[in-house]
Amino acid sequence: MTKRNKKMFMLVGVFMCLAMLLAIAGCDSKKPANGEEGTVVKIGTVGPLTGGAANYGINVQRGVEIAVEEANASGELGDITLELISEDTGGDWSAAANAFTKLIEIDGVDVIVGAVLSSETQAGGPIAMEAKIPTISPSSTAKDLTKGNPYLFRNCLSDEVQAAQLAEYAVKELGLKKFAIFYTNNDYGVSLKDAFEAKARELAEVVAVEVFMDGDESFKPQLTKIKESNPDSLYIAGYYTEAAKIAQQAKEMGLNVQLLGADGLCNVAYIDIGGEAVEGTYATSGFYPDDPTPAVQNFVTAYKNKYGEEPDMFAAQAYDAAWIVINAIKSKGPNPEQIREGIAATKDFPGITGKTSIDEEGDTIKDVIILKVEGGKFTRVR
Repeated sequence: MTKRNKKMFMLVGVFMCLAMLLAIAGCDSKKPANGEEGTVVKIGTVGPLTGGAANYGINVQRGVEIAVEEANASGELGDITLELISEDTGGDWSAAANAFTKLIEIDGVDVIVGAVLSSETQAGGPIAMEAKIPTISPSSTAKDLTKGNPYLFRNCLSDEVQAAQLAEYAVKELGLKKFAIFYTNNDYGVSLKDAFEAKARELAEVVAVEVFMDGDESFKPQLTKIKESNPDSLYIAGYYTEAAKIAQQAKEMGLNVQLLGADGLCNVAYIDIGGEAVEGTYATSGFYPDDPTPAVQNFVTAYKNKYGEEPDMFAAQAYDAAWIVINAIKSKGPNPEQIREGIAATKDFPGITGKTSIDEEGDTIKDVIILKVEGGKFTRVR
């Protein structure tokens, strides 16, 4: 055997050993950590745990954690144990793509609850489809997000549905007639803007449309233009941090308008940052924590006991999304294809965010809730 052949033989041996170790590790990954017999189903979460949208991602992670803990403690999955693996995106779509890839190729997850932001899910959806790993987003609302991807679902209302219904409510119930729209230049903001503008123009008048970027601090140039158009309402299509600052700066400038928004505003941080400036805001949401329904109050209590604060819509929708996954495992089985089939078959799931069904395109069917900021907290008006 030549020296070169010896090296080749040694390399082949090394690769064979690595392959065997990986195979063993893969087998062991399906066993519970405590060494007992059974099957482990790995659930991944993807979302911002740091950065400007961190509150969304943290609350989503917490909602899934509670569902996983409840299912494991209940014993209703038999010898199946759920394991949660979370990845932080910082709110960046490219980091989300990397997170999906890591969860699938390195961690070997069986299902993903995520991503959180629409841009993140748009980046990760094709990766999940190629790997045939079912994914359900609790909060990505971009129009047509799930179409054409049989492995992608969501447990939240689309931008198109919630924006159109709020525009209709604003005209017919609040008597508003002249709308200004201020939107963030990403998939979420553009989708909301398009849907709200279309319905508002149909029912009333749109007098100004301005754009901002995530992370902006000063909005006065755009607000000056909006003020000159003399609107009676300002629809903010964006996330809570920028929306709260927009509200503050509008008030400082004497722009006295009715503030409207979507679910991106439905976080306690919107009120904490905006203070008096956000009082009276109307926003669409998928959850109301003061709902007296026992299931809702049980979740609220569990969340408060574990994290010391009240859950928001993101936590609740993530909790429901996780339970949709858990029910899919119970009804169909623990492997990814069985979980996908179970999620797709969801009909009239009695979630804490309302009765939920999944349509043939992987989209959710449920009612829109409208909240109002009153006395420093969100209250339900519809």
